[in-house]
Amino acid sequence: MAPINQIQVAVIGGGVVGCAVTLALARRGVAVALLEAEAGLGLAASGTNSGILHTGFDSTMDELETELILASGALREPLLDALGIPVLRCGALMTARDPAQAEGIRAVAASARRNDIPVAVREDGALEIPGEAVTDPVAYTVAVAAEAERHGAALHVSARVDAIERDAPAGLRLRTESGLVIRCAVAVNCAGLHADRVARLVGDDSFSIYPRKGEFLVFDAPAGEPLERILVPLPSRRTKGVLVFPTIDGKVIAGPTAVDLEDKRDWSVRPGARAEIVAKAAVLYPPLADAEPLFSYAGLRPAGRGVNYLIGAAPPCPALIHVAAIRSTGLTASLGIAERVTQLVEAAGVPLGAEAALKGGAAPQHDAPWWRRTAEYRAGVAA
Repeated sequence: MAPINQIQVAVIGGGVVGCAVTLALARRGVAVALLEAEAGLGLAASGTNSGILHTGFDSTMDELETELILASGALREPLLDALGIPVLRCGALMTARDPAQAEGIRAVAASARRNDIPVAVREDGALEIPGEAVTDPVAYTVAVAAEAERHGAALHVSARVDAIERDAPAGLRLRTESGLVIRCAVAVNCAGLHADRVARLVGDDSFSIYPRKGEFLVFDAPAGEPLERILVPLPSRRTKGVLVFPTIDGKVIAGPTAVDLEDKRDWSVRPGARAEIVAKAAVLYPPLADAEPLFSYAGLRPAGRGVNYLIGAAPPCPALIHVAAIRSTGLTASLGIAERVTQLVEAAGVPLGAEAALKGGAAPQHDAPWWRRTAEYRAGVAA
């Protein structure tokens, strides 16, 4: 068995939110370890999304999710610059197909202005959102984790936490399937799809997580013409709908769908997903109507039953802080979430130092694009 390690905070889950929390704590001098169940970082919801960095233009006011999205926007640029994270600052366009949608777009524009997000309604009724951007979500996650290491954090992969016990006089003892044992004052549950399983380890059954599948199609740019902006439909209360957006590597992606499931292992793309996506995507971008996708992938967003953005201490065990039911905006809101968690960690008795400056470093390089790497990893796990 691995030796017992004494640290201050253990972060469970190496997606973008867990990595952001780890960095925020490490920059404040906290002895922190990140425990990721998979063989690498960002290989679940964080690596199978759109990679879009949202401004919060269509987010509902006075909700925690919106507050943290907006907080992240104020923190993101220095991080992107210091860590060399690739970003395509392309903006977005929302178009109206009928008078009812035009009215809806005007309502979205009014909401954006209340959130202090710059937008412009064109004469044809379309809404321009210049601040929307696209990144490589896996590179983003890995770069944040690497920066956390530069500030002293310990990163452990293939470290699925399977037991959490109270550890006298105060704190927790975490055990992983691989035999690693971690003693800490506080643990932060950023386990995504499996955040409810981690909660059950301390007897907390107050919430449950189910997977909302989002399927995507990847295309070469039709006729070799790069897509200049993210194209978005008028969102519904349940979903932002099928988008069409450019990637860092010059492809065009359409998606996602929104299919509620029970099986947290089903990362497959349904046979009917192509027709469903293309029918909606071609309305936004007609060249896709006859285009042949070169790849498809699916992501499982960790949706909460009756709860969204659950951030707080576990009722049966205040030393465990939940960061759960972070659905499709986790990439966008990760920095704001991390700042909120640092406050909760401090309130739980862990002293924080002054925030250290970002050290920076080379961006990670990969042979294959993120949308292929992560999907192929998930396929290998399923096999």
